[in-house]
Order: sequence, then structure tokens, then C-alpha cells
Amino acid sequence: MDENSIGYVIPTIASIKNPLKLLSGRVLSQYDLRYETYGSLNKDKSNAVLICHALSGNHHVAGYHEGEEKPGWWNNMIGPSKPIDTNKLFVVCLNNLGGCHGSTGPTSINPETNKTYGSDFPIITVSDWVTSQKELMSYLGIPFWKFVIGGSLGGMQALQWSFQYPELINNCIAIAAAPKLTAQNIAFNEIARQAIMKDPNWHNGNYLEKGVSPDQGLALARMLGHITYLSDESMREKFGRDLKTSKLNFNYDVEFQIESYLKYQGEKFVTGFDANTYMLMTKSLDYFDPIKDMSQSLIKNLQKSKSKFLIISFTSDWRFPPKRSKEIVKLLLDNERNVSYSEISADGGHDAFLMGNHDYFDIMRSFILESNNGI
Repeated sequence: MDENSIGYVIPTIASIKNPLKLLSGRVLSQYDLRYETYGSLNKDKSNAVLICHALSGNHHVAGYHEGEEKPGWWNNMIGPSKPIDTNKLFVVCLNNLGGCHGSTGPTSINPETNKTYGSDFPIITVSDWVTSQKELMSYLGIPFWKFVIGGSLGGMQALQWSFQYPELINNCIAIAAAPKLTAQNIAFNEIARQAIMKDPNWHNGNYLEKGVSPDQGLALARMLGHITYLSDESMREKFGRDLKTSKLNFNYDVEFQIESYLKYQGEKFVTGFDANTYMLMTKSLDYFDPIKDMSQSLIKNLQKSKSKFLIISFTSDWRFPPKRSKEIVKLLLDNERNVSYSEISADGGHDAFLMGNHDYFDIMRSFILESNNGI
């Protein structure tokens, strides 16, 4: 455990009784949101931070769970004296609706049928997530967010907050994000979904009723996704063309280190993730297009916004390259918003937003400190 860790944390469940009408037209009459908090809410409740997770993330963003060696997925960013400083800020992170780590999702019991939702769980959009996050905000008695922060799909949620509830957010930090997916990104997501649906254990998404899981398909989907999160530079540096053994075997077994690594990542992923959730999360990414969906209301809401924006991209990120972040910057500047932009030199690809980088961390720290009045 690092010396600036927040230590051991225990997740909490918020049971939301207000019905949630989804963009699809479906309604969730009630739902649970699993979340964790770090730090303390100050007296005037002005230091709350919402962390939004990406596709495979969850509520466990920092600290440690009892009996587990691995910390939360952004532990290097969040904690005492870290860029998101829990000595000064009250940090909240939840497992989004449709997730498989404690919030209501496809693995939950549908109260109308007393059976697992499975594929009958509705598709949740980014705007639906933001609405449910607003419910959690009210549940916790938080009047507004000092910061809403996220990377990748989390960055899209942070942007949606500023578009959807401009009066409830003071600062938005969107990292390695985009205003919508390109055709190429949608194509990658569709191939991943097809890999899952072609698995013989898929059973139209109702595999849990059969006591099986489409692990092969989900592992393939994760392997494909993982390739897009890395850069050619990082793969070359870490693996090159290294073999597992000293010679070629002239068969179709795993021979190269990169093959072995991807197979390991796929097999590890299926032990803690649900295939229906993966399907849902990729569709949520595909559907994100607030400029089209909100049209003039987005412009009106931006004009109401008092939020400052920090947009960060990484040079080696080819899934959401810097030019996509610059599209966000242009939208904000065209609407005369207060926006800062930084393009970080990094070899880590899309996953660079999760990695240690002095320039990246210094920019995060400086923006947060300045926006928190130097405190």
C-alpha cells in the first residue's frame, strides 16, 4: 500500500426509489447504485467531486478493499496529496447503471419477473447515466459538483453533465474523450459484440438462466478492445516480436509474447465482468452524440454554464486522438466558454489516462488547485 493511499474502503449501496425514465422509453421503477466515497464533505458542501468511469471501470476508483492487493483503478490520481487530493476534496465514484459490480444491471433480478434481467435489461445512454448520477447526488445531499472528472467514456459523462445540468457543475475535466464516436470506433464495438453473440453459450443474452457464460466471446471482445487501448509504440517497447520459447513451433499455438499477453487479459477479464454489461456499455458509447441529440438545448445550456473546462488528450491515443479533443475545444470556444486544453506526449495509447505521467499529473494538479481557489 503506497504511503499516500486513502487506505481501506468499503462500498455502499444507494437504493433509489424514484422511477427513472430512460431515453429508450423504458422505465426503471427503482434501482441500486453502488458507490464509494473518499475524503470528507466540508461544512458548506462545496468540495464534492464526481469521478465517472470508463467502459470496464466501476466504483472502486481508489484505495483498497480488504483482502485484495490491487488498488482502485485510478489510485495513482486520487488520494492524500495526489492531484485529486482527498485531504481537500470529497470524492464520489459509482458503478454505473447496467454495470456488473453492484449497481442494478443485467445480472440483477428484475422485480417484475423475479428472474435475472439478462438481455432484457434496457440499454442505458450517457444522458441516462447522468440523470441517475444526479439522483445519487441528491441522495448524498450534495448541492453541486465542484468537479466532474472522467477519462474515455467517463470523459463523455463529464461533458454530458456540463451540457445537461450546467448549473450543477463548476468544473469539467474530460480526458481522452470525443464528442461522438467515429465509424471506425463503432465498427470495433460491433465486432466485439459479434464475438460475444457468436459464442455458443450466448443464448440470446439469457445465459445465466442456463448456468453458463459466453466466456470465449467476451475474452475475444476484450482482446480486441485492449489492442485499441494500447499504442504501437507501447506494444513494441513491451513485447516487440519476442517469443515465449527460443524457437518457432510452426503451429497455431500461442508463440509470441503479445499473443500470450492478450490471451491472459481476455481470460482475466471474464472472471469479473458480465457479457451483457459489455454489450450495453459499447452501445452507450456508440449512441453518444449530444450535439445531435440536444441540438439547440445544448447551446442554450452551454450559455448558462459557469463551468471551467479542462480537455486533455494524448499523442499516442489513436482510438480517441487529439483531433477529437480539439473538436470538443472548438465547440466550447465557439460558445465562449472558459476552456483549457493540453495535449500530453505519452506512449501509452488510449490507456495513458490511467498511467503515471509527470506532465499529465502536473496539469491536473494545477487546474484543480486553481479552480479550488488555491486551497
